[in-house]
Amino acid sequence: MPYWMKLMENAKERPLSTEKINWKELESKVFMPVFKRIPVTLVRGKGTKVWDDTGKEYLDFVAGIAVTSLGHCHPVLVKALKKQAGTLIQTSNLFYTIPQLQLAELLVKTSCLDYAFISNSGTEAVEGAIKLARRYGKVKLDGAYEIITTMNSFHGRTLAATAATGQNKMQEPYTPLPTGFVNVPFNDIEAIKNATTRITCAVMLEPVQGEGGVNVPADDYLKKVRAWCDEKGILLILDEVQTGIGRCGSLYAHELFGVEPDIMTLAKGLGGGVPIGAFLAKESACVFKKGEHGGTFVGNPLVCAAAFAVLSYILDKKIPEHAAKMGVYLEDGLKKLAAKHDVITEIRGKGLLIAVKFKSEIAEQVLLACLENGLLVNNVKLDAIRLMPALNVTKKDIDKALAILDKVLQERR
Repeated sequence: MPYWMKLMENAKERPLSTEKINWKELESKVFMPVFKRIPVTLVRGKGTKVWDDTGKEYLDFVAGIAVTSLGHCHPVLVKALKKQAGTLIQTSNLFYTIPQLQLAELLVKTSCLDYAFISNSGTEAVEGAIKLARRYGKVKLDGAYEIITTMNSFHGRTLAATAATGQNKMQEPYTPLPTGFVNVPFNDIEAIKNATTRITCAVMLEPVQGEGGVNVPADDYLKKVRAWCDEKGILLILDEVQTGIGRCGSLYAHELFGVEPDIMTLAKGLGGGVPIGAFLAKESACVFKKGEHGGTFVGNPLVCAAAFAVLSYILDKKIPEHAAKMGVYLEDGLKKLAAKHDVITEIRGKGLLIAVKFKSEIAEQVLLACLENGLLVNNVKLDAIRLMPALNVTKKDIDKALAILDKVLQERR
């Protein structure tokens, strides 16, 4: 008998209420053991707050890893999803759909780039950028295919994106990796110059490294990389999956450094919570021909309608400007805590993407203590936590988060 028929026969054995289910135990039985989860099951969210299955409230300074850009279940996102879900959800890209083209037009009009492709995720956006750069190398650079990336970078979880990611702990389980990537130190223009050869087609960087620990480069680093790429006739890809859509206090983080990319990747905050990504390219770099890239779900009407509503709201309400102001307010508050608690050695970041570095590997203990006190943070490194609240976070929220962190660090003494 097929398994699904056995399941239907045993339907009476399933609990009638989800309250009877131990979700952590269920995960251990049915879900691949790939996540080291924080010991809490979240069931509801509104704005900057979430609640677990016991009813406990938390202030969320993780925001789905910089995804819920307008907070949880923002009315503009919920309205767009409801409307589109009742209109048209999926067609494939055999046909034109309006939300996809509206979103692409808005992305192009608000950036220095000329064409957009909508993907399902950040890692797919990076894969698309890699493919486009390799296609450019084949068409324009006599078959050049190698891409220079940096140590401590993070570009996604697919094999090619993992090869591009400059972190050995993420690469080692999957060797041998696809070839065509060279990892060099971050914030070191000479390392990029020395790694450039006749087979180099592009340099790919995060304007600010997110998963690598919120590492901010020197003010002139990206300008030097841009000048080098221009000199060598190679492409500059800026991975803005985490830093884009207002996260760093400007709509795109590269604007803060005074440079323009040839290709840019986006995701996370673009959909406000729905899974979507995109990569954009200047006309000179857009060498794809029909049939050379695609996907069944990419540019799905449902997620595109959601992202269009979110991005429109972010622009209309000048959310990046608010994020910049709140980023300064949060950073100033954290610096006051650093002066009070000598366990903090550094505050670094841009806008509302900030890391707090400790003098020892206590990030997980701090995370768990914050959790106990009703604050969600991310232990991005063994010795650092990352704060990335919703872009419309208030001073009141920030004050509460700072008070909890102060309490946690005081109790560690």
